[in-house]
Amino acid sequence: MADPKGFLNHGREVAKSRPVEVRLKDWNEVYVPGSLLPIISKQASRCMDCGIPFCHNGCPLGNLIPEWNDYAYREDWSAASERLHATNNFPEFTGRLCPAPCESACVLGINQPPVTIKNVEVSIIDKAWETGDVAPQIPERLSGKTVAVIGSGPAGLAAAQQLTRAGHTVAVYERADRIGGLLRYGIPEFKMEKRHINRRIEQMRAEGTRFRTGIEIGRDLKATDLKKRYDAVVIAAGATTARDLPVPGRELKGIYQAMEYLPLSNKVQEGDYVTSPISAEGKHVVVIGGGDTGADCVGTAHRQGAASVTQLEIMPRPGEDRAPHQPWPTFPMLYKVTSAHEEGGERVYSVSTTHFEGDEDGNVQWLHLVEVEFVDGKLTQKPGTERKIPAQLVTLAMGFTGTDRDNGLVEQFGLDLDERGNIARDADFQTNVSGIFVAGDAGRGQSLIVWAIAEGRSAARGTDRFLTGVSELPAPIRPTDRSLMV
Repeated sequence: MADPKGFLNHGREVAKSRPVEVRLKDWNEVYVPGSLLPIISKQASRCMDCGIPFCHNGCPLGNLIPEWNDYAYREDWSAASERLHATNNFPEFTGRLCPAPCESACVLGINQPPVTIKNVEVSIIDKAWETGDVAPQIPERLSGKTVAVIGSGPAGLAAAQQLTRAGHTVAVYERADRIGGLLRYGIPEFKMEKRHINRRIEQMRAEGTRFRTGIEIGRDLKATDLKKRYDAVVIAAGATTARDLPVPGRELKGIYQAMEYLPLSNKVQEGDYVTSPISAEGKHVVVIGGGDTGADCVGTAHRQGAASVTQLEIMPRPGEDRAPHQPWPTFPMLYKVTSAHEEGGERVYSVSTTHFEGDEDGNVQWLHLVEVEFVDGKLTQKPGTERKIPAQLVTLAMGFTGTDRDNGLVEQFGLDLDERGNIARDADFQTNVSGIFVAGDAGRGQSLIVWAIAEGRSAARGTDRFLTGVSELPAPIRPTDRSLMV
């Protein structure tokens, strides 16, 4: 145990953010560089090393949280890094992007603010990179087997790294021009600077993983040809089919899916554009969808100089405290103020868009909405609450409905789908086609980054066992385990 009285002697402290007026002038991460390390030892000491560490169960990766909290308290950063990497390939990603279901399951959180697990995690990995404790793990021998991984998001990268370390020759296929999937083009720079992806890619290259960009399986290369070329295939293509909003006026110019809008700003940071082809500068922006993707659109619009930003959500505003049906240690739906919301804008709950109104040139100008409420469990409109708000740029951030079906990948492989429209798989993450495995959102549906990495690791184990008959790779989860899905 780090410090038997740590949770009594120290309150919860979190990473300090840069002032809003400062951070809106750039695209760097919102936190003050180096502000965490001076307080992290005290924060780690708040961990009670519970007899039953519910944080383990709260984390899909099964992170060894009390162990690396103890090492962080003692400032043994090398040991902390080793324990952290034992279950998580990319803690610098999860430490910045995960909503931390582990903290919701923290025993201290029953009646006090929980341990800042996420901040401790990111401090450990940042220190590990600084001190050189993160090094390529080159396999001692090669198996002679080859694996193709489709998709380079967190699930694909985790599967590829695990399989490479097991001695297989792995090639990752990515349809975009750079590796990283949604980490690269879906997550704004102010949430995670892309240098974190770049150095992991270099580590993986040094270990032997190969990367092929600009190749979409199903279009540029037939899935059947890929299957002939490799001994096994892992599909980690994500759930990229965005939910649309079929209301009158949807065809007007200026209405975009979030994943049409967000990647362009990231491409500006990569140097591909001087300014984004879709810019919020001087416009009244409306973001439809109250989740993390919507918040990313809000923060992006602020940095582009929007005249106003309004975020709409069809559901009621969540409460400040746990609802009775979401008891500890489950992951509750709470009212959350992200860094983007701190920067301004208006959030409107319990409203539904009825239609859009445009000008004579076909550009969207107004969004018409109505208040809604649940009556006998059914969402209904409240009469007399119709109104319109200015909207010169609208982004749809309403989630995703499944993996891409337009490129022919599912049909060319001959894959079965489950009742939710995802690619079906068995306990080893293998599809109905022998040698074809699936991990992440493509098989699970839209979910969290920790689930993606956990599934990538588990699919790697199933693939390794398929290729060699036995596997020493860890298997954190089973595909049927939905008890913690958030």
